[in-house]
Amino acid sequence: MSRSFTRSAFGRRDFLKASAAGVAAVSFPNLRASAESPNEQIGIGLIGAGGRGAGLAGGFHQLPGARIVAVADPDEKRSGGTAAKYQAKAYRDMRQLLEDPAVDAVVIATCNHWHCLAAIWAMQAGKDVYVEKPLSHSQWEGRQVVNAARKYNKVVQLGTQQRSDPMQAEIKQFLHEDKSLGDIKYVQTNRLGPRGPIGKRSTPLPIPSEVDYDLWLGPAQDQPIFRDHLHYDWHWDFNTGSGEMGNWGVHVLDDVRNVVYRDTVSTPQRIMAVGGRVAWNDAGNTPNVHYAYFDTGGIPALIALSNLLSSPTANLGGWFTKAGRPVEGPSVGYVVACEGGYYLGQRGSGRAVDLEGKRIRTFKGGDRDRLHKQNFLDAIRSRNWSSLNAEIQIGHHSSGWCNLANVAYRCGEAYSPEVVRLIEPDSQIWGELLEEMTGQLAAFDIKPSDTDIRMSPVLHHDPETERFTGEHSSLANEFVKRQYRPPYIVPEVS
Repeated sequence: MSRSFTRSAFGRRDFLKASAAGVAAVSFPNLRASAESPNEQIGIGLIGAGGRGAGLAGGFHQLPGARIVAVADPDEKRSGGTAAKYQAKAYRDMRQLLEDPAVDAVVIATCNHWHCLAAIWAMQAGKDVYVEKPLSHSQWEGRQVVNAARKYNKVVQLGTQQRSDPMQAEIKQFLHEDKSLGDIKYVQTNRLGPRGPIGKRSTPLPIPSEVDYDLWLGPAQDQPIFRDHLHYDWHWDFNTGSGEMGNWGVHVLDDVRNVVYRDTVSTPQRIMAVGGRVAWNDAGNTPNVHYAYFDTGGIPALIALSNLLSSPTANLGGWFTKAGRPVEGPSVGYVVACEGGYYLGQRGSGRAVDLEGKRIRTFKGGDRDRLHKQNFLDAIRSRNWSSLNAEIQIGHHSSGWCNLANVAYRCGEAYSPEVVRLIEPDSQIWGELLEEMTGQLAAFDIKPSDTDIRMSPVLHHDPETERFTGEHSSLANEFVKRQYRPPYIVPEVS
């Protein structure tokens, strides 16, 4: 039988009242740090029972010492079906799950716009938290989660599971200590994977009767939906999702923060983005082509993102990237360009090549999914949040790169070759990457100068204040914190 690691005496009525009002200043008693025996089970409550949530539940269920005891989802078919697999309690409202004394920790796999508020509510209710990537829908709310983790002394892990892959330590040794490829010149991340359009209705999408739509919306604005499906395709609407940049981009950018910068760079100092939602004419408003440049004050970073096929008539195959190199970069991964060669990294594997593209060394990953979940459970038992491989401040910073790239896109105007050249001294590689993008857009009869392609000005960002500064800052700072829909307001936590 599960023993609660984090019971709270905060009552049901008081908790519902406080959470509904978005109250930040909620006081809780000192909570017990750990169970009497490390062999006692940790009761896990799953919040969000879609495909990813169901997968996470299955993974935690297989680990010794963990048990799925409750499931919450505003879609009662999802909550009921997943709960039945584990003989767990099913709830529509996550606040009822958070009251459940059998729940010691929560796993959050909701839509992106719910991640931060759900995590803060969970910590206020005395629970530890495993939250899916990206952490935040905006930089401001991500910072509140970090503040809450410190205030309530909670173990909070982000679901960037590659952080737990033993391969990462080998790569860092190879690149930095051994310097096997010499000094690093720049790094390019990629997410070049085809998707399809999400449809475009002439009338708003009817909400399924099994969904409590008010709970599903939560902090998001109540706007009509004109796509074909409610679930999953929320990714491609800025009201609820973060586009491909926040969906897959956070994984590859987190890899770069870990492997290339070794977490010495929190967020970039300058950002420029180019992209658009092109060729599909659907109801989405996040870009399906999104390229960005990040000035870190040291090693520059770039990202190439596309959801388009190689041509309008192709059935398979997405975009590619060489950007002046002898070898094609991974379609989902990153290229570390060094003086003596290139490291080509992707999930679960990697290889190093010389300047001609000849293989030097191969890297093979481990069981990252299991290790990442186990790392979370171990930290709950030890009460040592610093032992987490993707502790929430790390997750906040990695998610921040995606948030900033999205802000830059949303600040975009007409494409300008002159603005590209403002990225000095790295305009050459940035220009080469954009030339490659231009060639691949041409297959769709699209030019960068077309109105569907947007280009941001060079945005200056202060990593300390997490605000934009200087010219164009007033426009960019409008996206640092979103407008929340009452009563689902993310509280300021200090």
